[in-house]
Amino acid sequence: MDSGVDARAYSLVELTGACTVGDRVVCNTTAVDRALGTGGWHVVHWNLSRNSLEQPGPDHVMKLRYTSLQADVGTSELRYPEQADAPLEDAPVVACTLHSQVPLVALGFAHAAPGRRLAYVMTDGAALPVALSDSVAALCERGLLVGTVTAGHAFGGDLEAVGVPSALSLARHVLEADAVVAAMGPGVVGTGTAMGTTALEAAHLLDTTARRGGRPVLCVRTSTADRRGRHQGVSHHVHSLLELAFSTPAVADVPGAVDDAVSARCDLHDVGEIPDPGQLQEAADIRVTTMGRGHDQEPSFFSAAVAAGVLAARLCS
Repeated sequence: MDSGVDARAYSLVELTGACTVGDRVVCNTTAVDRALGTGGWHVVHWNLSRNSLEQPGPDHVMKLRYTSLQADVGTSELRYPEQADAPLEDAPVVACTLHSQVPLVALGFAHAAPGRRLAYVMTDGAALPVALSDSVAALCERGLLVGTVTAGHAFGGDLEAVGVPSALSLARHVLEADAVVAAMGPGVVGTGTAMGTTALEAAHLLDTTARRGGRPVLCVRTSTADRRGRHQGVSHHVHSLLELAFSTPAVADVPGAVDDAVSARCDLHDVGEIPDPGQLQEAADIRVTTMGRGHDQEPSFFSAAVAAGVLAARLCS
């Protein structure tokens, strides 16, 4: 980026240290230059006002390992070893393939089970800092999430986990969640191929949940407005991840969100009348879009995600 040009940039102070007005910084401008959906923000890579960065962490396990940005952000398994290893005890875990499904699952869960506790496990399949999710911040502020666990190289959650298996247990036993919604942060990576997408991590989420004693729930991605044929109806990502998963997940039987391939691999549940996604968003003062589209443009996508939250509430023991 040329000097003298006004532009917006954000700094992750866990990695760069504090910045103040007047500091000269080095920015990574690639995402904005390639219009990759970062909202027009560059990323501060380094603050030229400092020659080194010393930010001692609470233990010894690094995230972003073996890069110049590796950081000891703390590891909750060391603080809560018994809880990290504990089984999920029938807790429902909703596996999503897009970050935009997370707030809709949370809204459906809260509607169907007021007073129950839902936690979010963020994987490292997309954005790594949880701070980039405005929706998660809003959900926590409104009490729709009781807390967050960042797994793998994702960071910034209320709890930090080395991987998904312990992250789910920490959410269940430290955050005392009745149910968990698990998904990557903003920015799913896809290539248009069946196997070249980070959305397939949902297969691991489903299987890990089942093996750890939880109840896997799949949030089905479906669309009527996506121009890409592979995402019309039930997304090809859903079919691909079901081919990879060993477990049989529970799925809300929502018209337009379930096809023969899903029916053959899943345990379908009739959740009854689904609350209106638009009304839920309005009541919670939360606006959700997926690929820039709202609930009026993508009714099946929004209904399927809300229904997954309702189903998780019904499955709570």
